[in-house]
Amino acid sequence: MLGEIHAESWKAAYAPFFTPGFLAQALRRRRTQWHDRIAKGQGVIMLAGPKGRPLALSFSGASPARPGAAQIFSFFGHPAGWGTGVAGALMRATLRRLRQDGFGQVHLWTLRDTPRSRRFYAKNGFTESGAVRGFDFGDGNLLDQVEYERAFTTRWGRGDR
Repeated sequence: MLGEIHAESWKAAYAPFFTPGFLAQALRRRRTQWHDRIAKGQGVIMLAGPKGRPLALSFSGASPARPGAAQIFSFFGHPAGWGTGVAGALMRATLRRLRQDGFGQVHLWTLRDTPRSRRFYAKNGFTESGAVRGFDFGDGNLLDQVEYERAFTTRWGRGDR
């Protein structure tokens, strides 16, 4: 379930960046890597979807780069759920959980050339930090990622509910 959401979302958003052979290998890996993440028990994995059918996932926890801040390591929505509001509901729940866990801010990285994800994060109260990094997904090519961040207000803001 987690792996299918991750793989199908990744394929829809990232396929143009990779060769068909690497993409197929990456999708297989995304379908199975969640078993190890769950077994390690690190971070919080959340799912959302209508009628018990998960269509979006988030994986978050303490940021390894920013003491006292949280990081959203993975946030993916299955294409079948795009436009339904399920991802927005999951983002609100993820932010609420991070705030309840005592974090004052959260950050994440997303590919520079994925306008859909960038619009989604902006719509959910994130702003670009100005940081950019090259990231190698395993094929030896660096793709630019941009960092988004969001501070939690002292009172529950619209996006924190």
